[in-house]
Amino acid sequence: MNARLVTFASVLAFTLPALGQSALTGTWEGYSEIHGQKVPVKLELKQESSGVRGAFLSGPERWEATSGSVTDGNLVLSFDYFARKIDATVKGDDLTGTFGTATTKYPLALRRGVTAKPTVARGPDIHGDWEIAVGTSTKGESAWNMKVEQTPTLVKGAILRIDGDTGGLYGNYDAEAKQYVLSHFTAAGPALYTLKLQDDGTLVVTNALKDDQQWTARRPVDARKENLAPPTATTEQTRWKDPAQPLSFSFPDLNGKTVSSKDPEFKDKVVLVAIGGSWCPNCHDEAPLLESLYKKFHNKGLEVVSLTFEQDEDQLKNPVRVKAFIKRYNVTYPVLLAGTTDQLNEKITGAENLNCWPTSFFVDREGKVREIHAGFSGPATGKAHEELVKETTDLVEKLLAEKSQTLKASNYPLLSQKGPRR
Repeated sequence: MNARLVTFASVLAFTLPALGQSALTGTWEGYSEIHGQKVPVKLELKQESSGVRGAFLSGPERWEATSGSVTDGNLVLSFDYFARKIDATVKGDDLTGTFGTATTKYPLALRRGVTAKPTVARGPDIHGDWEIAVGTSTKGESAWNMKVEQTPTLVKGAILRIDGDTGGLYGNYDAEAKQYVLSHFTAAGPALYTLKLQDDGTLVVTNALKDDQQWTARRPVDARKENLAPPTATTEQTRWKDPAQPLSFSFPDLNGKTVSSKDPEFKDKVVLVAIGGSWCPNCHDEAPLLESLYKKFHNKGLEVVSLTFEQDEDQLKNPVRVKAFIKRYNVTYPVLLAGTTDQLNEKITGAENLNCWPTSFFVDREGKVREIHAGFSGPATGKAHEELVKETTDLVEKLLAEKSQTLKASNYPLLSQKGPRR
């Protein structure tokens, strides 16, 4: 199951006073106008005698609300795992309002009912792998990967940066503009990209919600012919400065208890230290894999520790979003409140070029950092996600198979000790 998704059955129902049982039930579709562009929005509401449930729909994905209420036509749906909410007025079949945080809000204008869909225009074949040349990104990359899947009725894309991916982008061909328009509007926020095939076989890729974000994408083989640098490998972004220096940490958990890398439970263990934050969509994608590895290998000597860096002090003092993150993914490994995002390199001093969310450190039984993975390819990336899951699992199994010097000595005590002199 997609790491970001949960079923309707797992969502709580919330009482809606003074409304009929089907007052809100239905699929509501429309747009959010952002940066002069209309981003498609699809919201499903289901009202029962016991309450209402809500979810954003994006392609095959569902993003469920965690709580909700309606009073005198004012609908509030909260998505606590991203600290965002819908605040809208419902009048008949019209819903207008906003979605977002206290500081960033996106307008919503939706209407209930199935509307006639235009015939899907057949565009040129662009399916497969692409590389987007970006010059030098803020993370130091020269290129990003892009994956495109194409069917007669739906095109899906995902852009893979070093710090993660855009999530699934869905849409079709705009015959009038002669370009593909791919988007999503989810609990993580909006995205809108256009892909326009050129006569020379390249694609012009535009982020329609940002100024001056337009790039050229090429097939990987064509990029190599032009001697363009490939995308940075996930294991090449961040380096551990001194291989002999252990990765150390000491931060409080959500109960205020300090957890340290020097605690007995980490001795002679393989430790996966995950740098992330509850605000980070790719960290949400990563959490189910971390939990799966923890459950599968914990009794074999694996420890997983999440060091969460939040965007502001408020989330550290009252970590509502972190708690919702933990609940959403049923996280059972330790989650520590490490600081704010601007304190990352101050708190983790042994790493060079540490600037991606998430970043995972794989520490062997001797306490040495053996590998560092920057970013995370989520389920929207398809095969790339599957390959990452396998590579990560294989690495954990490899490290678990190694014995520490302490364990080796304990297995052969007679070889390391001499009897007393008489």
